[in-house]
Amino acid sequence: MDESDVREFNRDAWDKQVEQNNRWTKPVDQETIQRAKSGDFSIVLTPTKPVPSDWFPPLEGAETLCLASAGGQQAPVLAAAGAKVTVFDNSPKQLKQDRFVAERDGLKMNFVEGDMADLSTFPDDTFNFVFHPCSNVFVPNILPVWRECYRVLRNGGTLLAGFTNPLRYIFDDERKENGNLEVRYSLPYSDLEHLDQSHIQRSIQDGFALEFGHTLEDQMGGQLKAGFLLSGFYEDRYASDAKDPLSNFLDTFIATRAIKP
Repeated sequence: MDESDVREFNRDAWDKQVEQNNRWTKPVDQETIQRAKSGDFSIVLTPTKPVPSDWFPPLEGAETLCLASAGGQQAPVLAAAGAKVTVFDNSPKQLKQDRFVAERDGLKMNFVEGDMADLSTFPDDTFNFVFHPCSNVFVPNILPVWRECYRVLRNGGTLLAGFTNPLRYIFDDERKENGNLEVRYSLPYSDLEHLDQSHIQRSIQDGFALEFGHTLEDQMGGQLKAGFLLSGFYEDRYASDAKDPLSNFLDTFIATRAIKP
């Protein structure tokens, strides 16, 4: 399976997640959109912590790319808050969730299907703001993602990104779910390298996307290498009702704010 196969596989998996009513596929309600129109909004890059309000650039009229961020949640809220939003995502059914909110609430938004590591459909210096929540776990190589974000942002533009701490991927999954944190895998992690074909086939049948545990060097160092200046950082974890064993001990998600100088 090569990278194009991964993209196709994960597109189908996220389409199925929409059918299964995954948390990240449920559109926001009309009340949330109405509050955002008056400037009262809150969205996340990671599972639980709201993005600090001072991380956002001025949104009124800001050309905004919600990258791998479909699902009817963050993008419509930003559009309601005044941004000129383009949603870019690999899953047609996830994009459909954003279209639903836009049509329901009269929001002007653009919708583009594609690979987050290839933004060639956009010219250089197109956007003022890129919002990229925890989704680069679904691509094998994230360095092109950061390079493309840098290219399409204008000078002074802001990138807000959420991503998974790769520590989540060193443990045996089945044992981890039972609270037995047994170290099994090395980093960087790839489902393609560590899972046998029968497991991958079960993932296909169950609608789970293939995942990749990228190193912090590629996550944060990759942004710096692309030319960004990091200006904000926080960590997060799953809420207690998620019953995630690792979250009993440490934060396993990271959010960064970066500026294109």
